[in-house]
Formats: sequence, structure tokens, C-alpha cells
Amino acid sequence: MLPAASQPARLDLNVDGLRSDRGVVRICVTSHADHFPNCHSDPGARRVNVPAGQPIPVIDGLPSGEYAIALFHDENGNRQLDRMAGIPKEGVGFSNNPRLMFGPPRFAEARFALTNEPVGERVRIKYFL
Repeated sequence: MLPAASQPARLDLNVDGLRSDRGVVRICVTSHADHFPNCHSDPGARRVNVPAGQPIPVIDGLPSGEYAIALFHDENGNRQLDRMAGIPKEGVGFSNNPRLMFGPPRFAEARFALTNEPVGERVRIKYFL
């Protein structure tokens, strides 16, 4: 008998706390700690861009495993997280909503498990400036 293939996982993501409907919410879902929170060089990352104020589509087809989400509210649409003296000028958020102090959380703080059952994650955006 062949082993059962694992079903692709489904992630239902909600984002709370956007301060405006301007720009885009840029989302990255990664399973690699060394590519978190900036997953530009992660070939396996799932990236989703959603107009601010619009519902986040279901992210499906992910293999079961451990993941972390990093996102930011790109209010001016320039495709980067703008900073002033190292502090984000645009809103940021992470899965598990870890406390943000000096820099982004570690992968372990934002990690959650995806299985063949749908998983819901609610991320609160935080603005520093």
C-alpha cells in the first residue's frame, strides 16, 4: 500500500488595524527561518499583494509544515518598507502578533503550524510613526 499523500494546507488570513485604504498590503508566508522576515531571496515563499482595505484572499496549496507571516502596509506603493532612522514609517505585522520592541521578531515567535485542516491567522498591523 502506498503512503497517503499529505493534502495541501489552506491559510485564512485577516489583517486588522490598517490606518488607511491607500496603497497595498504586501504579505510574505515562509517556512524558512533564515528568510524571515525579509523573504525576497526565498524561492519557496508565497507572496501576496492586496490593495489596502480589500479582503485578503485565501492562501492555499501550501505544503503542511511550520510557517511565519511578515507583512507591511505599503501606503505609498513603492514596493519597500519605508523607514526613518531605522524605524518603520509604514505599518508592519507578523503572525502570532508578537510584541515588537527593537526590530522584527524571530521566526520562532511568529511560527505557526499548517496541516491539512484550514488554519486562520489574524495579524494586527502596528504603526510606529
